[in-house]
Amino acid sequence: MTPEYDIAVIGGGLVGTAIAYGLAKTGQRVALLDEDDRARRASVANFSLIWVQTKGLGMPEYSDWSRGAADLWPAFRDEIAALTEIDLAFTRPGGFHLCLSEAELEARASHLARINAQPTMTPLPYEILGHNAVREMMPDIGPEVVGASYCPLDGQCNSMRLFWGLHTAFGRAGGHYLSNHRVETLVASAGGFLARTDAGPIAAGKVVIAAGNDSQRLAPMVGLNAQVRPQRGQVLVTERMKPFLHYPTITVRQADEGSVMLGDSIEEGNPSLTVGTDVLAKMADRAMRMFPGLGNVNIVRTWSAQRVMTRDGCPVYDESREHPGAFIANCHSGVTLAPRHAQTLAPLIAASRVSTELPVFGTGRFDVSTVH
Repeated sequence: MTPEYDIAVIGGGLVGTAIAYGLAKTGQRVALLDEDDRARRASVANFSLIWVQTKGLGMPEYSDWSRGAADLWPAFRDEIAALTEIDLAFTRPGGFHLCLSEAELEARASHLARINAQPTMTPLPYEILGHNAVREMMPDIGPEVVGASYCPLDGQCNSMRLFWGLHTAFGRAGGHYLSNHRVETLVASAGGFLARTDAGPIAAGKVVIAAGNDSQRLAPMVGLNAQVRPQRGQVLVTERMKPFLHYPTITVRQADEGSVMLGDSIEEGNPSLTVGTDVLAKMADRAMRMFPGLGNVNIVRTWSAQRVMTRDGCPVYDESREHPGAFIANCHSGVTLAPRHAQTLAPLIAASRVSTELPVFGTGRFDVSTVH
């Protein structure tokens, strides 16, 4: 088999495209294999957050990985803008997690304290603020907001422009985007790998599986275990409003063009993509309790999608021991980690050093016998 490409990346979402862009910058001949626009992309469930607070419970290295990604975002934003003239609308004013009861606020404080109490944890800067302190920074909160956690490391962007910018940058870096190339089978053979797709076979010296929830199907074909599950999320979007929310929150944020996104739905074991009015009603109710002014605006769009969630909530990056040259990359933080994937992970894949440089994120952490 004569490889047509040095590396084929399977999955044209935020994770796969960021990795493909980073690989193309290293001079590799890269193919990005994607489905068509009807694909059930996990990327459409993202909330456009660059989020650091609460990352790393059980794995402090994930906190450092996320913090490093957030620190890379300003330069990454400038890099994409210089190459594509696309403004990613990145800001980093810090972020809030609003609480509507004393019990919620106490649980929030306890959770963050547990993260920081881990032996190898780089202390996370955060504050637990009462209602009046939050109101000084966000005057439009409602009286039911008891308090919030605030972390200065958090930010936001326009994720649609990020998606567009990554794809554009990938092409301008010499990458080859192949739409309508859903991978049916993946076979290791002499000289590399053969991906059989709807549009014909693609041969490559290496392969990266970044196909979101479909990684469950593809990974075992090359001796890997994806360790992911779908988690349904629903989103509401309002009509455009005058700017009032200058800080992102974990469940309510105002986009740069004025619309407000509401998205605190986490649903396990529901494979449907049909929106549920019961869940949407609860989301809208909580949002109006946080920001009463939202009660006077119209909802213009809503949708649901299946997010990618790993078994422990932390990223999975690894190379196959059975078929070296086959890699997997799965996470649910494709927006936050985009600079890390392009600038750190991609060169490690090109050099086949993922397992040695990022062992904590490997699949081996799941190979522990359960003791009853």
